[in-house]
Amino acid sequence: MRRALAEDGYEAVTIEGLAEAAGVSKQTIYRWWKTKAAILGEALLEGTLPGSDVAVPMTDDLDADLRAWFTAVSAGLARPQGVALARALIEVTAADPELGLVLNEKLAAPIREWVGDRIARGRAAGDVRADVDAAAIADQFIAMASYAALIGQPLSAERVEETVLLLLRGIAQG
Repeated sequence: MRRALAEDGYEAVTIEGLAEAAGVSKQTIYRWWKTKAAILGEALLEGTLPGSDVAVPMTDDLDADLRAWFTAVSAGLARPQGVALARALIEVTAADPELGLVLNEKLAAPIREWVGDRIARGRAAGDVRADVDAAAIADQFIAMASYAALIGQPLSAERVEETVLLLLRGIAQG
């Protein structure tokens, strides 16, 4: 399912095609899963999600770290597999809201963790106000990168720069 999604996109994946690729009948597929979205959801739960596995080393420069991380996440989600994932997550969430929440949390959790750790380091260094909600900042990054992937338009370097500068103005100490 993941390969078919990456190659052809969610719209082109069919139960018939999945059954053929698996060497089973359509009825076998339907016995285990009611919808294409359910199959995709299970496949995504078992693997890693593009964009959630970005690892950017942290330095003493909050601005550079956030820019590097946001650039890497955006680039990952801008690849065909990321675009297909963003679109499929919307389909899965529409078809099965509970599964959609689980999948979206799986994507968001490592992002929130990285941003939370970086904001905590910035707070300890006196660069970030104590009242800043790191999860809210992570959610803004997730939303922007996901939207760009959804419409198939990667974020430009200028957009990343403006977003990080705007964010830093809002969270800076003093």
